Amino acid sequence: MSATVYPTSWRAPPLFGSRLRQQLALWGACAYLVWSISDLDVDVNRMLAGFPRALDMFARMIPPDFSRWRLLLDGMVESLQMALAATLFGIVLSLPLGLAAARNLSPRPVYIAARGFIVLGRTLHEVIIAIFCVKLFGFGAVAGLITLAFASAIFLGKMLAEDIENVRTGPVEAVRATGAGFLQVVTYSIVPQVLARTVGVMIYRLDANVRHSTVIGIVGAGGIGQTLSASFSRYDYDFSAAILLSIVALVALGEWFSDWVRRRLR
Repeated sequence: MSATVYPTSWRAPPLFGSRLRQQLALWGACAYLVWSISDLDVDVNRMLAGFPRALDMFARMIPPDFSRWRLLLDGMVESLQMALAATLFGIVLSLPLGLAAARNLSPRPVYIAARGFIVLGRTLHEVIIAIFCVKLFGFGAVAGLITLAFASAIFLGKMLAEDIENVRTGPVEAVRATGAGFLQVVTYSIVPQVLARTVGVMIYRLDANVRHSTVIGIVGAGGIGQTLSASFSRYDYDFSAAILLSIVALVALGEWFSDWVRRRLR
């Protein structure tokens, strides 16, 4: 009787169950890609004509014009104020939303309503929310603040709910066995398990709000983005370059700050 021959090297199993199915899926994806590109009606000549205009625009951006530094500083400060205030309001709103959206804490009707609200909120990008807020509240920082606060509450509420659903059940059952109420269960069994990760997510959201505050201003929601949009509209490219460099510095500063805070929390 011949000995059983075992393979000498490991090979990952096919993603779709067999080699034939994998090849069919690959060819189907390639065909769809070709069809998508052809259906977009890409004008190559128009793309090539845009390169000289891009070179001209970049040439007019050099050197950057920082002479209107006061206008630049006001826009940067407004973006920072929007990001900080929106993060604070988002944290406050996300706490009850996250508790309500946790399956292991809330009654099913409350859970379904909270999850539905989160799903609805996550379908809207910050720019789309900003457009609605500008239409409702007018141009300026108020629209940007409401936009970022709403987006922050949705994001933080979802993350908090998922963290609560993944906590160890032992401490929760032990606290409930003592006859503790809902708030006591949350305080003594839920909070210690999710606090470190939740604080890290909040710091990350602050960093994201700093970046988003420079974008939503393009649609009129205040901040440095509104100044950038106005400079492009006036073909004031040297001032636009100064604004872009300032935005890069602001985002880099926010990234450094969030990284420093996370290191301190470890």
